[in-house]
Order: sequence, then structure tokens, then C-alpha cells
Amino acid sequence: MRPIIEFCASNIGHGTEALKLKLEQNPEYDVVEYGCLNNCGECYMQPFVMVDGEIIEADSPAALEAAIEAAIQEAEAWDNLEID
Repeated sequence: MRPIIEFCASNIGHGTEALKLKLEQNPEYDVVEYGCLNNCGECYMQPFVMVDGEIIEADSPAALEAAIEAAIQEAEAWDNLEID
């Protein structure tokens, strides 16, 4: 299953726009942008996204990208365990 990565348009001020555009180029991801993800506390404080419904946050867009990749790899590892 392809991971769904959700961006908040209101969080763009934290530098997530470039990351969103980069991730949109990866055909293995479904990237969606919403006007609001109803996580105003997260949105105001730092860069964040939701990956398959889970909040992923970081101090910078670069750290957020690494956290997204780690979350996706962890989910894939769990999926592989369930198949075995």
C-alpha cells in the first residue's frame, strides 16, 4: 500500500512547500495538501505532516523528510511481519 502523506497549507511558512513538491515526484507516495489538518498546535510550532494518519513532526524540513522516510520504513517493516 502506498503511504499517504498529508500536508497542511497553513504549515507552509515552516518551509514544507519544497518538501511537498519533492515528495510529489515520488510515484510510490500519495501526497495531498489540505487547507487545514486540524492540528493548529502542531502547525504553529514546527514543520509537520501526517503519514497514514499519524502526526510526524520535526525541527526543520530536512529533519521532517528524514522522519517521514523513517515512519514509512517502519510501517513497511510491520507490513512485512504481518505477511510472514
